[in-house]
Amino acid sequence: MVGIQNVVSILQIKNPSAIHDVVKSYQLAKNAHDGVYRESGEPYISHPINVCMNLLDMEIYDKDTLCAALLHDVVEDTDVTLEDISEMINPNVADLVDGVTKMRRMNFSTKEEQVLANTRKIINGLNKDVRIILIKLADRLHNMNTLEFKKENKQKENALETMELFVPLALSIGAYQIKGKLEDLSLSYLEPDAYHRIIEKREMLAVKEKEYLEEMKEKLEVILNKKDIPNDIIIRTMNVCNIYKRIIKGYEMENIYDLFYLKILVDEVDDCYRALQCVHRNTPPINGRFKDYIYNPRTNHYQSLHTTVSDQNGKLIKTKIRTHDMDKVSAFGISAYWNLKEDKDASEIPLHKTKEETQEEIRNKLQFAKKLQELDGSFSENREFFQEIKQQLLTEHVYVYTHSGENIELPLGSTALDFACQVSPELLDTMTGVLVNGKQCPVHTILKNNDRVQVLTNGLVNREDWENSAYTNTAKQKIKLLNEKSSE
Repeated sequence: MVGIQNVVSILQIKNPSAIHDVVKSYQLAKNAHDGVYRESGEPYISHPINVCMNLLDMEIYDKDTLCAALLHDVVEDTDVTLEDISEMINPNVADLVDGVTKMRRMNFSTKEEQVLANTRKIINGLNKDVRIILIKLADRLHNMNTLEFKKENKQKENALETMELFVPLALSIGAYQIKGKLEDLSLSYLEPDAYHRIIEKREMLAVKEKEYLEEMKEKLEVILNKKDIPNDIIIRTMNVCNIYKRIIKGYEMENIYDLFYLKILVDEVDDCYRALQCVHRNTPPINGRFKDYIYNPRTNHYQSLHTTVSDQNGKLIKTKIRTHDMDKVSAFGISAYWNLKEDKDASEIPLHKTKEETQEEIRNKLQFAKKLQELDGSFSENREFFQEIKQQLLTEHVYVYTHSGENIELPLGSTALDFACQVSPELLDTMTGVLVNGKQCPVHTILKNNDRVQVLTNGLVNREDWENSAYTNTAKQKIKLLNEKSSE
């Protein structure tokens, strides 16, 4: 069983100054949870220790975050108060514990109201302090890893909540490794038969496919080494949930070309493009399958080059190329910026590295967070707020570009009018139409990935049927207010 010594051993290397307060927090949590056991039969203190270890696995060595992880359940489940934590550890830890503590049932008339209020509190934690979300993700990951000890109805309930809330939250901060683990664990309870069939077939296909990729990997290593490009090449496998999503769209597993793929890690941004040239010279690229997410990062600041090439037999191979730092950010999200090397050029790192500067950047630049602030200010009722959050943020998205090249995230199903309402609301009263990929289109045109959209303001304004042309409720609301204003 994992114990506090495992935590201390890591901190002795990564952050020795944190050990005193972390051990003190552990003792407080251990005493508070004394005599309480989990459904697995383990002492309850095993849970906060594992949450703390999950954060360390995410390379989060911040003292206050780790202390809060160890204490995250004491206010909710024991007699320890926030004031006790503030006095015995420090006020910052108390604030973090408050951020992850559920509001008590006595404050609500129904269980549903309590759930909605707590869900809103969790989501808004992103703008308050991203460390709240990190603790909640680490907490949920351990709970999902021990879900086997709960009753079947609770397993499915927790798995569904994880898929609908915590997976999108992990995606919003770019923590793809955590996202993948959570959605695979959820799928194993929601669709157990499909999950195990995919695992079995993926293992069978891996025998042949990985042998082929190993040959390509060795060839590329020779080429890159000759060009003096330090590299690590890894064979990666698509996670189970993404395979499942492809299958329900009609794909056979044998025909998923990126079921297994290569990931090339280099030291510098320039080396990414040099490596790309080597890949394309060795195997011809497929037109339309190249994406430069270094120059144009995704809205959660994910960075990488993606290309698909074809060998002499017509076999397609997907390759991702990124720096080691970009790979850390891809795995653990924006918290990884706190640990990046100090000698990196600012243009290579979209966010600052301190926790305070990172939080400010989240509020001002992360599209998920900016939209969250807007919705939080627009909907006072928790039910309406959560319905809008589910439609706009906790859902599949389409990624389009402005005329100037800015990447914009919209809910899947959004129209050109939704784009205008989100990107250029100040132009709505003079908007006459839209261009999609350079062609004038109706405002109800449903947008696809990589569409380039421009709002037109020259010509005759005609807002007839605009409310029915928008997909999101927020856009409909803005149009309704605009129409009411125009009719005054």
